[in-house]
Amino acid sequence: MKMRVKLTFPQHLIKEPVLFTMAKKFDVMPNIRRARVTDTVGEMVLELEGEEDNLKKGMQTLKDHGIEVELIEGDVIE
Repeated sequence: MKMRVKLTFPQHLIKEPVLFTMAKKFDVMPNIRRARVTDTVGEMVLELEGEEDNLKKGMQTLKDHGIEVELIEGDVIE
């Protein structure tokens, strides 16, 4: 299953390997389509691929860390 999401990272998580850790723990493959990182915020648009249950658990883990997760529809490169 594939899922497109936009992640918004708070300042204290910008330098942390949260996405890598989630992907490894839940066997999810991220495909980064667009990213913007400043000193105060990080934004990333990506496709995630994996088993549906693993994707749900991974998204919940990101939310639990304080990352804003938005599902997006359509093409991620506009």
